[in-house]
Amino acid sequence: MPDTTPVTGLHTPITNIIASESVVAAPMISPGSVGTGEELAIMEGSFIETLPRMEMEAAFEGEPDFIAPDITGLPDIGVASFGAPPMLEAVLGTDERQQVEETSRYPWRASAALLITAADNSQYVGTGWFISPRTLVTAGHCVYIKHSGIPRRDGWVKKIQVMPGRNATILPFGGLTATEFWTVQGWGEKGLENYDYGAIILPAPFPHDIGFFGFGVFDDETLLAATVNVAGYPTDKRPAGTLWYDNRSVGSVNADKIYYAADTAGGQSGACVYMIKDQQRIGIGIHTYGGATSNSGTRISSQVYTNLEAWKRT
Repeated sequence: MPDTTPVTGLHTPITNIIASESVVAAPMISPGSVGTGEELAIMEGSFIETLPRMEMEAAFEGEPDFIAPDITGLPDIGVASFGAPPMLEAVLGTDERQQVEETSRYPWRASAALLITAADNSQYVGTGWFISPRTLVTAGHCVYIKHSGIPRRDGWVKKIQVMPGRNATILPFGGLTATEFWTVQGWGEKGLENYDYGAIILPAPFPHDIGFFGFGVFDDETLLAATVNVAGYPTDKRPAGTLWYDNRSVGSVNADKIYYAADTAGGQSGACVYMIKDQQRIGIGIHTYGGATSNSGTRISSQVYTNLEAWKRT
């Protein structure tokens, strides 16, 4: 049974809707869902995704294609809180990211491009991932801007347009605009890196059953033996609004963070850092930062897990 002890300290949740210290307890897993429609199979024993080229007969059918808003030239949401250019994501050596073309398939459609409008109406891009039909996990700095130095910009963002499976100008499932957000005191009040995570609550689920990632708490030994997969919407690739993927072994972990050398770039803030376990995609972190030798994400500890469970909406 999941630990339902209320979270306290800097993991105490806060929200724009008025209504510590991480610990890794016994492993806990919240299962995902592949949604409906033809799915990509995982080869037995595989820990990474395969990326076949798009074939016309494999294209998703049953939903109209919506024209996506033009985001060409919009900055990564990290710029709002950390200035330009922020060292939030990094290509480490040779760029080995691959473009995902079959974005209407699971698991790719369970990641969403975000068009974020701040309180002062400036706009940015980011990435989020579904954990239920109405809830997406993302970085805390995607929903709450800190230390921008710009009048009326800091604080809760005004709105976020969520576009699952975006592929350049095409939105295979359309888009929904969210105005309810969550993060925790450690980020919203303190701006601390170890607490940089949050959630987006949609006003309603998408008409199509898109599916969602599982997520879980694992001990250090399990994580250090894992290969992580990271897919998101970077600002350095063209055409804008395309989904890019890479994978690497976990390099190191601590109580609050997980480190890996998977290549990323600005715009991928908030992406799911997941492993494939028993043919399930299980989120183990939220991608947030970069560095000279590794990128990193907020680790899903027992307290993060408890908050994510509380934020799930159907």
